[in-house]
Amino acid sequence: MEFTTLTVSVERHVATVTLNRPDVRNAFNETVIAELSGAFRALGDTPEVRAIVLAGQGPAFCAGADLNWMKKMAGYSHDENRADALQLAQMLHTIWACPKPVIARIHGDTYAGGVGLVAACDIAVAADHAHFCLSEARLGLLPATISPYVIRAMGEQAARRYFITAERFDAAEALRLGFVHAVVPADALDAKVAELTAALVANSPNAVRESKRLVQDIAGQSIDDDLLADTAERIAAIRASDEGREGVRSFLEKRSPSWRPA
Repeated sequence: MEFTTLTVSVERHVATVTLNRPDVRNAFNETVIAELSGAFRALGDTPEVRAIVLAGQGPAFCAGADLNWMKKMAGYSHDENRADALQLAQMLHTIWACPKPVIARIHGDTYAGGVGLVAACDIAVAADHAHFCLSEARLGLLPATISPYVIRAMGEQAARRYFITAERFDAAEALRLGFVHAVVPADALDAKVAELTAALVANSPNAVRESKRLVQDIAGQSIDDDLLADTAERIAAIRASDEGREGVRSFLEKRSPSWRPA
């Protein structure tokens, strides 16, 4: 695919998708939304790719919605607004449901829909100068389409506060809330992301994919007979898979498994 608002590169099984609108602080519009959806669908279907990094060019990770896009939306009918919002909702779901693990590389400001992008990723790493804000209430709006991911990522109580106050919070607070997994100095951000992608690429691609799906499917469920049967079926299936058999054999034979890069 060719992109006008993103850059996409692949190196050593790791794809990097970079928001490339630094002049507007990587704010998104309908083009960005469509291109992100297309990029993550394509990379999710690319066997060579085993992990994806989502990053931003310039001084900010993502400032949320583009002002010109917001001006255009102000004149939309209810039906047009709903269709437009559904495109954003579907893009976030494409990232969340991508079969490859996704790491958010966060620097600078991350506002509104940008917070949703982070929440849709599997792992989030922030530079210590990064700031976050769910700013929608200041504009008389709701963080509705991003809410399923943000509430899961930061918890109900924190979401309740930051949705209604629209306060800005820093990387240290994001870490305390569990919204991000690591906070590092800006000059160590790439090294931390590289450490995580190396860990992902060292693991069985099938096990990583199924582990991601496992968390999404199991979280919040009651522990009952149906869940016990489901989890037993999942481990039985992966034990019998080619990668499952290779992983056990390589461990017993004290060698690297076939999927691990040299």
